[in-house]
Amino acid sequence: MGGGGRVTPLMTIRPRRADDLPALVAALRAVHETMGYPSVWPDDPAAFVLGRGEAWVAQHAGRAAGQVMLAPLPEPRPGWATQIAQPSGAVWHGGILEVKRLFVSPHAQGLGLARALLAHARREASERRAFSVLQVNETSGPALGLYEREGWRFLTRAQAAWTDPDGSHPWVRVYVQPGP
Repeated sequence: MGGGGRVTPLMTIRPRRADDLPALVAALRAVHETMGYPSVWPDDPAAFVLGRGEAWVAQHAGRAAGQVMLAPLPEPRPGWATQIAQPSGAVWHGGILEVKRLFVSPHAQGLGLARALLAHARREASERRAFSVLQVNETSGPALGLYEREGWRFLTRAQAAWTDPDGSHPWVRVYVQPGP
């Protein structure tokens, strides 16, 4: 698998199925309790996991251990589109896709699942001739390190649309991965 991800006999990346939901909600709960993602526990965690977009699961030892989503970003913040295309002058035909809801259960972290999910989302966006972007809370050190190690380019800093437990809008770093 490209982009640093790997597949082993105990790990596969596949489309999410309805029967994955209980394991994914449990994984998200564990991630929330140990790493603070998401920063506010959702009223409907199943709806949060399902989100809007296409999702893939990292299956480890026969169980869904994490996921990633790819969703159209119909209205990027002003200036993002120009900033995305500037370095290469590239033209994208598939628009901009946002990588979101990337998480891996703490019991399966360190096995390359997050890298494999991220690489899969990047390939999917590339096959669609789209640029991919992601937003990450500035306080999420491990996630920031992953994205930078995997070659994502820092685009800008912005205040998030969501709120933290104190009601403030956290600062996020926006990263881009150019299309083909």
